[in-house]
Amino acid sequence: MSRTTWFLALALASSSLLAQGSKLSTGEISIESPFTLPIVFLNNISASHSHAGDVVLAKTTQIVRLGNGAVIPRGSRITGHVVLARPFIYNKTPYARQKESILTVHFDSVEVGHESIPLAVMVRAMADPITSQEAQTPINHDIDPSGMTTQIGGDQRYPWSAPVVSSEGDVVAYSRRDGVYAHLIANGPCNASSVEVSVGIYSASACGLYGFTDVSLREFGSVSNPSTFTLSSTHVSPKIWKYSTAILEALPGQNAVALRR
Repeated sequence: MSRTTWFLALALASSSLLAQGSKLSTGEISIESPFTLPIVFLNNISASHSHAGDVVLAKTTQIVRLGNGAVIPRGSRITGHVVLARPFIYNKTPYARQKESILTVHFDSVEVGHESIPLAVMVRAMADPITSQEAQTPINHDIDPSGMTTQIGGDQRYPWSAPVVSSEGDVVAYSRRDGVYAHLIANGPCNASSVEVSVGIYSASACGLYGFTDVSLREFGSVSNPSTFTLSSTHVSPKIWKYSTAILEALPGQNAVALRR
């Protein structure tokens, strides 16, 4: 690559970043629902070693497009804190009589530009690091040379095709240059969405925990208790490993916040 070509590429990249930044720095940015935030956790949190008040860090793994055309960039920092960490303590009584071990986490805000925006979300789905990595790893090429990956929840994504299909062959999402987008599909306590939202490595119908053993998602986050979720177990101390992932869904009518510049 010549120096002239290199400088031209750099100029184009810089102008693209400035264009994105202008969306975040002029007027107002509304983050009203519906929207989702695909995230990855950046530190370990556990019922056995964490304490109330400990910081929880995460970042977005895909661009999030808001209804007014603004975006929350990939890599935006999300901050939260531990609300309650009660470890599992084994004793000789049967498991059914064990005191429940609990890990409760609250998401506080997402940083957009120089602003910190309060969040009101629920945890729609969450997966451990192994499950999250598998969703990004193509099947062995000797078995399937297509390079297909399987979204968390079972949908199938092909690198050469925009449509993402369910195990039944139905188109349920679309893969674009900056990530995967879908209309969410109702599943258990998770509702459907009427608009296209960011799903990252998750299926349109993904709901609950994936790859967590002997742990349940007792609280997802609700209108009455937004952005707060609880993992519980009577067998182990619940833990969220670094590089676990999740998809956060905005609670209806709870994120009516605008950034004034």
